[in-house]
Amino acid sequence: MPDERSYQDAQSRFIVVGGTRVHYKREGKGPVIVLLHGSGSSLQCFDKLVPALQQNFEVVRLDLPGCGLSGAMRDSDYRIDAYVRFVNDFVKRLALGKFQLGGNSLGGNIAWNFALDHRDKVQRLILMNATGYPEKSLPAAFHLARNPIGRFLLRRLLSRRSTEKNLRKLVGPRTVLDDAMIDRTYRMMSIPANREAFIHFANTDQRDRSSEIGNIKTPTLVLRGEQVDGQYFARDIAGSQDVVLAGVGRLLPEEAPEDIVASIRNTMGVL
Repeated sequence: MPDERSYQDAQSRFIVVGGTRVHYKREGKGPVIVLLHGSGSSLQCFDKLVPALQQNFEVVRLDLPGCGLSGAMRDSDYRIDAYVRFVNDFVKRLALGKFQLGGNSLGGNIAWNFALDHRDKVQRLILMNATGYPEKSLPAAFHLARNPIGRFLLRRLLSRRSTEKNLRKLVGPRTVLDDAMIDRTYRMMSIPANREAFIHFANTDQRDRSSEIGNIKTPTLVLRGEQVDGQYFARDIAGSQDVVLAGVGRLLPEEAPEDIVASIRNTMGVL
């Protein structure tokens, strides 16, 4: 189990939201961007974006419940609806009125659902390989978590080697995995509560709201890897801007940080 201090720095803060202890960071000045990571990840996935973004924006990012250094979700409720309520409670605690909301994978799913339920709060959506369409395929770890033998392997036989193997399946051909990313992912998933949260999430039946995506009126930037399936947001959200990134996979913030920063700045008219 990792030492929490090794994944904290001077910007790390903790608050309790709905009974869950939450690790978050708040950096920079300007219009606020709230960033949500994907399943089994942590706020560190945005590390390569923040130094550039914080020159023009206030960047708020958090470890979602059951991930990173945050505690588990109350009652092990990992429905998207529960995440949306949690994020709403979180931004209220930080007194964030209106903001841009971005997310990768699961974080993108939470973001567009939040925009449907709280459209008055979201000034712009930034969807990075967001999930939410039923056609989207699942990573191998989800299939493991959905059968008894796989759950045993995740709970008892998780290793750095298996973590690296899984990560290599998620990234695109232009991405070179570094040891720091592999170590961080392995150590975070070595926290028993995080593994259990991932298993709960993988086995949760989610409500299909994909037919409602066309109701999103929030200005939206869609960022996606060219080989990532189940990406119809640009088709369904009127007026959205679609940016397709070649050679990258599912872990967009870690694979193409410069492209993401450039796209956000261009969309906002920041030079």
